[in-house]
Amino acid sequence: MYPIRRGVHSQKLWFTYHHLQTNVGRFKTDEDKMQILRAMTLNFVDDPFDVRPEIATQLHCDGAVCIENGQIKDVGPYDRIAKTYPNSPVQHYPNHLICAGFIDAHVHYPQTGMIASWGKRLIDWLNSYTFPEEMKFNDPAYAKTVAGRYLDLALDHGTTTVASFCTIHPQSVDAIFQAAQSRNMRIVAGKTCMDRNAPDKLRDTAQLAFDDSNTLIHRWHGIARGTYAITPRFSPTSTPDQLAALGALWAEHPSCLMQTHISEQTDEVEWVARLFPNVRDYLDTYETYGLLGSRGIYGHAIHLEPREIDRLAEVGAAVVHCPTSNTFIGSGLFDTAGLRAAGVKIGLATDTGAGSNFSMLRTMAAAYEIGQLRGTALHPAHLIWLATVGSAQSLHLQDKIGNLTIGNEADIIAIDLASTPAIAQRYAQADDPWQAIFPTIMMGDDRAISACWIAGEKRA
Repeated sequence: MYPIRRGVHSQKLWFTYHHLQTNVGRFKTDEDKMQILRAMTLNFVDDPFDVRPEIATQLHCDGAVCIENGQIKDVGPYDRIAKTYPNSPVQHYPNHLICAGFIDAHVHYPQTGMIASWGKRLIDWLNSYTFPEEMKFNDPAYAKTVAGRYLDLALDHGTTTVASFCTIHPQSVDAIFQAAQSRNMRIVAGKTCMDRNAPDKLRDTAQLAFDDSNTLIHRWHGIARGTYAITPRFSPTSTPDQLAALGALWAEHPSCLMQTHISEQTDEVEWVARLFPNVRDYLDTYETYGLLGSRGIYGHAIHLEPREIDRLAEVGAAVVHCPTSNTFIGSGLFDTAGLRAAGVKIGLATDTGAGSNFSMLRTMAAAYEIGQLRGTALHPAHLIWLATVGSAQSLHLQDKIGNLTIGNEADIIAIDLASTPAIAQRYAQADDPWQAIFPTIMMGDDRAISACWIAGEKRA
């Protein structure tokens, strides 16, 4: 077989591979240092928002990824990989796509238990569901249980890295880092800081936010596969003193990320204007207190002003598209095409639990639907890029994860492109790889995730 790449698609080769039936090779043993995964493979050689998707991607219909010592050693056509590494065990996945594991760039793992709670606008939803649930994380045992459950659900859906808000309780941060470490997962997380407009049991102070976060940074940042994110929930729940304290902390630890929310709903934007009458706009509430920078990650970003867009692009900050959340609580339609054209980095996220699903496939489908409503038909390559490379770039992890690139950590998934009868009948009619992949993006769920490798180790 030959690679399909750079827009050169061979219908004959596609049908040959589609109907190819071979035996699955033997599985990895403890003695094996090298393994080969065989299926259709997808990796990115450029940004599909900057060049045509067919040019930005390399698709090998009969492709392979070679893994050694937890890293990607090689990727390309199976014939070449097999000849280059002739004694390596092969795991074959016919009718599958192998790609980098999904990266969920904005979640709230403490909201796992109240996902899909009915109705209401953002502030009412927080008061009715989120805050009562987050109070339970004062109990370390409860935090540990939910952290483990959440990460297992994420892995079931092919998500190998998440960036999570925790609660104000340091033990909630310990729980998610410990759970990720036991699974050898990459994790980004931080203590959520709030000192106003929240229940008494969920408020800290400016000093406590600084001290707790500082302690947690020293405990977890850069340890194993962990990255700490300084985490003010959003401007309405932090006083200027707390925002300033967290800005000072970020200045002391510039290698940390900083995650928060911005411009999710119009009434929220109006509330911020009342709380901060002397700033130019919502983004300025962060910049004024040292919380705007290239390692900043700003969730939602739906109702941005032109100045805010220009400033985010200028500093190299990232925004995160949370499409199922945005529709679930009626926030609005994120402008993927417009923000990318303005030079803003974009990640993709489920936003568990305002997001109504743990699946990044469902999230990609929702992003496609929102794009359609805004007049932009996103290509399947755009959607996969947002869920892998785009999110990795947002988290400043693109040199480690998010793409089948030689030297990257081997966080990889095998996606069954015929996982249900409805998807299989559409897949059987596909006359090129993108037509074969797109039905799974639109209709797939955890049943489509056949296998998952974390740093080269296959998840049981």
